[in-house]
Amino acid sequence: MWHKPQLMNAVSDLLFVAAAAALLVAGVLWGMRMPWFPVREVVVMHGLEEVRRGEIERSVAGLLRGNFFSINLETLRQSLEKLPWVRHAEVRRQWPARLEVRIEEHRPAARWGDGASYLVNTFGEVFAATLTRDIPLPRLSGPAGSSMEVLRYYEEFSRILRPVGRRPEKVVLSPRLAWFLSLEDGMHVELGREQAKAPISVRMQRFAEVYPTLSDARRTRPLAVDMRYPNGFALRFANVASGASHEARGR
Repeated sequence: MWHKPQLMNAVSDLLFVAAAAALLVAGVLWGMRMPWFPVREVVVMHGLEEVRRGEIERSVAGLLRGNFFSINLETLRQSLEKLPWVRHAEVRRQWPARLEVRIEEHRPAARWGDGASYLVNTFGEVFAATLTRDIPLPRLSGPAGSSMEVLRYYEEFSRILRPVGRRPEKVVLSPRLAWFLSLEDGMHVELGREQAKAPISVRMQRFAEVYPTLSDARRTRPLAVDMRYPNGFALRFANVASGASHEARGR
C-alpha cells in the first residue's frame, strides 16, 4: 500500500470526506439543540365547526419543546387526534418559524346506542363526543363493530321511504342480527333477519308500498308492522290486544 501513491491518495480523500460529513452532521445536530429557529406560531389552516381553538392550544402547548427542526410532529398529530371531534390531523413545518395544522372533523350522521355520549360519523365510525348544537339525528344501535353496516342500512331505508314522505328515526340491529326500525311518526317496523329468498331491502320496499294503506276503519295508524312474513304482514293497533294479520297486496 505504501508503494501505491494513488491508492493512498484515494484513502486519504475518503477519510477527509468522511470526517467532513461527520463534522457537518455534528454541527447540524448541535444547531438543532440550540435555542435557535424557535417556532413562533401554530396556524390552523381552515375554519372549524366543532373543535375549539382553545382545545387545540391546550393539546399542543406542552409539546412545543425544542425548535423548528426538533419538534416532534408525530407526537403533535397524535395529541390532536385525541380531541373528541378530530378524526384526522396533519402537522407540517413552514419555514422559517411556523407550524401548519390541518384537521378533519367528524361529521355526525347519527347517535349510537342508548346513551348520549356516542355518535356515528358519515364513515360509519363510532366516536365519543358531545353535540354543541341541536341537530336532529337518528338513533342507531347494533353489536360491536356493526356501526358501518347499520348506517348503510339506515341510508337505504331512508331512500326507500322517501317517496312516502317518511324517514327512519331509529334503526336497530339486534344481537341475533334481526332488523327493527321506528319511523318519525312513531310506527315500529320489524323486518327480521337477512335472507337470500327475502332480502331486507325487498321487505322494506314492500312496506313502503303498503304504508299509505295501513289504517283501520277509523283511519288509525297501527303501532307496529311485522314484515317477517314471506307473503303478508301483521298489524298491531293501540286498542287491539292481539295483532291482526293482513295479506300483502300484489304478492
